[in-house]
Amino acid sequence: MPGNRNCLAEVDVAILAGGLGTRIAGVLGDTPKILAPVGDRPFLDHVLDWLVAFGARRVVLCLGHLADAVAAHLDRRPPGSLTIACSLETAPRGTGGALRLARPMLHSDPVLVMNGDTWLDIDRADFLATVAAARAEIGIVCVEVEDAARYGKVSVTDGEITAFAEKSATDPGPGLVNGGFYTFSQAALDRLSSMDGGSLERDFLQTLPCPRIAAYRARGAFIDIGTPESLARAAALFSTAGAR
Repeated sequence: MPGNRNCLAEVDVAILAGGLGTRIAGVLGDTPKILAPVGDRPFLDHVLDWLVAFGARRVVLCLGHLADAVAAHLDRRPPGSLTIACSLETAPRGTGGALRLARPMLHSDPVLVMNGDTWLDIDRADFLATVAAARAEIGIVCVEVEDAARYGKVSVTDGEITAFAEKSATDPGPGLVNGGFYTFSQAALDRLSSMDGGSLERDFLQTLPCPRIAAYRARGAFIDIGTPESLARAAALFSTAGAR
């Protein structure tokens, strides 16, 4: 997508990477989930290179559990065009609390926010343009998956998210889910800063009027590395999807 190569040049990127990673701890041990090995490289390096390829200049890593290991890895990373800042939790705050803590470090309008265990092959420029055209304070990339039970489903009508459903092991099967990839306007970040609650989705997104949230349907590859099974599939996906 040559036309998109600089679409993130003026967009701050926040990566939510402070979680405990309990579902995958038995595989990773003392390695933080964002440094999980994918092929011969940590997942974080794949994600950062992917952002740089589309013009990103500034990333804020929202860290908590095993933050020292991530900081040490960044110290070893060769310097490049990307500025990386870290927002450090002293105690678990959840995804909403982590983004609230990082709020003073996020200056662009909008800000791109992504889960630190997720990768999506999407047209980034089209995503940003779609949310802007909808005049939405928040945009969410939505993904069709074969088993939505571990994610929680979203309902979309006329390009807007109209409902979120909680994760439910009793409701397996295909569905449209929140892909963990967002845009937040400065106004939306201000709203978040004025609210309490640890979960970005449950305590913030689900409480907003629906027209404020634009849905963008992803058509490309999607992976999250939150379980041993999905982590094992990640290397093949990166090699075939052309992530770089």
